[in-house]
Amino acid sequence: MTVELPMFPLNSVLFPGLSVPLHVFEDRYRALVHHLLRVEDPTERVFGSVGIREGYEVGDHGAQSLFRVGCKALLTEIEANPDGSFDVVAVGLDRIQLDRLDTTGVFPVGHVEELGDPGAPVGEDVLERARATFTAYRQALSEIRSDPYEGTLPRDPIYLSWTLAACAPLPLSERQALLEADDAETRLVLVTDLLRSELRAMNVIASLPATEVARTRWSPN
Repeated sequence: MTVELPMFPLNSVLFPGLSVPLHVFEDRYRALVHHLLRVEDPTERVFGSVGIREGYEVGDHGAQSLFRVGCKALLTEIEANPDGSFDVVAVGLDRIQLDRLDTTGVFPVGHVEELGDPGAPVGEDVLERARATFTAYRQALSEIRSDPYEGTLPRDPIYLSWTLAACAPLPLSERQALLEADDAETRLVLVTDLLRSELRAMNVIASLPATEVARTRWSPN
C-alpha cells in the first residue's frame, strides 16, 4: 500500500531504532517542520528519509539522485532558533521504499511503501560471529579513539543488526546495503563481513579506521 510522507533526503543513512540530530535551515525543510508541528498528536509527526546517491542536501540543485530504500522517522525533539531555523532530533521507525518524489509543493512529498521485517529466526552461529567480530573491532578501535558503543549489545537479533549497522564507520554505499538487506540474518552476515574487512585494513593502516581513509564525500550540513 502506497502512502504519502513529507521527505527529508540526507547525505547519510538513517536506521530503524536509531536517532539522528538535524539542523534545519533551508526553506523547504523549515516548511516541512512547520507542517509537522501542526500535527496535534506528537506520535504522528512522521516523515521519510532516503539517502542521497548524488547531489547535496541543500542548495538550488539539491539532490540529483536518491536511493529508493529509506526509513520513516518520528520527530521527537524540536528547538526553534531566532533565525527561523530548527534543531531537531528524529528517531528511525520502519523501512520504506520510495516510489515517487513530488517536489512541486513547499516541501518534498514522497509516495512510499512500508517495508516490514519478516522477523525470521537467526542462527546462533550468526549471532555469535557478529557479536565476537564487533567486540574485536571495539577492542582494536579503543587503541585509537573512544568506544563507538556504550553498554551491552541488544539481545534481539533485529535490533542488534541495526545497532551494529549504525556503529560501524562504513561508507554510504555499504550503509545503504545494510539498510536494504531483507532480514536480520542477512544484515548480520553482511555487517560482520564488513567489520572483518575493517579489521584487516586497520592492521595495515593502524592510525585510522580504513573507511575514513577512503571517505571523500562532503556534506554542507
